Amino acid sequence: MDHVRSHQPLYPSLSLGNPSHLPTIAIIGRPNVGKSTLFNKILGTKTAIVDDIPGVTRDRNYAETTYRGRPFRLIDTGGLEPSASEGMFSLIRRQSELAIAEADILIVLMDGRAGFTPADHEVFRLLRGIAKPLFVAINKIDTPEAEPLTADFYQAGVDTVYPISAEHGLGVAELLDAIYPFLPPAQEGKESLGQIPRIAIVGRPNVGKSTLVNTLVGQERSIVSNIPGTTRDPIDSLVTHAGRSYLFIDTAGIRRRGKIERGIEGYSVLRALKAMGHSDLAVLVLDGVEGVTEQDAKLAGAILKQGRGCLLWVNKWDLRQDDPNARKDFDLSLHRRLPFLTWAPVLYGSAIQPNSAYRLFASIDGVFAMFSKRVPTGALNSWLQTLLSSHPLPTRIGKPNKITKSAFITQVATAPPVFALFVGHPEDISPPYLRFLENQLRNTYHFTGTPLRILVRKK
Repeated sequence: MDHVRSHQPLYPSLSLGNPSHLPTIAIIGRPNVGKSTLFNKILGTKTAIVDDIPGVTRDRNYAETTYRGRPFRLIDTGGLEPSASEGMFSLIRRQSELAIAEADILIVLMDGRAGFTPADHEVFRLLRGIAKPLFVAINKIDTPEAEPLTADFYQAGVDTVYPISAEHGLGVAELLDAIYPFLPPAQEGKESLGQIPRIAIVGRPNVGKSTLVNTLVGQERSIVSNIPGTTRDPIDSLVTHAGRSYLFIDTAGIRRRGKIERGIEGYSVLRALKAMGHSDLAVLVLDGVEGVTEQDAKLAGAILKQGRGCLLWVNKWDLRQDDPNARKDFDLSLHRRLPFLTWAPVLYGSAIQPNSAYRLFASIDGVFAMFSKRVPTGALNSWLQTLLSSHPLPTRIGKPNKITKSAFITQVATAPPVFALFVGHPEDISPPYLRFLENQLRNTYHFTGTPLRILVRKK
């Protein structure tokens, strides 16, 4: 296979296959050659889980970055097993094939210490006929004495190979320098990820999170299997619906702490919680057949603690739609198990039915608007004085209520909305009264789907 020479410019007619209009670079290769390590090194962060066990990366893992001022999207893929026909490795192979089809530029990574293996040969056979810029990188070349090992890889039929050490960063800049002419300059006016709602899809293992993401994306974005724990890395998917962009993050299923194994699964759970904390809102996926569990309640508590907007998606409802009492029973279970999340919208549906899953978009828009909403200070204080005329602030026993008129409120933050209430004696404001104020704020300004915080300060 001929290598596309690096001095050629990016094809003007190249169709970029992602909604953000950025060129996409996919790192591919057989298992355990260091793809995730190279992915992390290029990004400069520990985004992908790295372990010596083949098959750790299962889905396509996306991230945006820049090199010398030119932006691109990078994809970390699972190991290509050309001979895999069934089981988890066949699903991983399918994800790699989708990444190859989606990418504009390919980095084929191989293990310099292992030499050019039959599996590497099969990877190149799968790439035969693909007319895309392709760069062959030989990993684990971490000393000058190891560079002669790269000679074995010219039998792949390429003009140039790039010796690198993904772990130590050696040769990575030279590889990116070769790719650089294929990256178009940044375009002004394009929508950036910072302006797009970030939605974490969270829940227990095997409740249908990846199926829901795949339906919303419209392709096999995440591996779907009945094996709990299939998703390990948080998987970003950029989706455009009705002219608006959304970034969905499919996270690993989170089991009860006592059942979480150390190592890869434990790290996956930490990454899922971190991804949730970096999102704007979370869609908590519940199993409509199993009902609301104690673990669901703990996950809902984590969403509230991290101050994220929240939607509840009751999945697999197509299996219960013929039961006339199912909705009433489930609503009762929600109120009993999640009494602290009554402000979160609840949608009943099936992740495998697009028309059902697409209803999420309108609800996400509503929650995101409330999560980012700001109320003018004048309107807030008019509301407060009207409220205090019928429900005065608490005062100490034996003391006249002189602080009502001097009370003052202002919104100090969004995402989530935070309010500062200034009074003469903050110690007199009890938690029940704060909950009353929060409920009145919600009812008046329609803060649906977002937590509210009220800080009491001395005036």
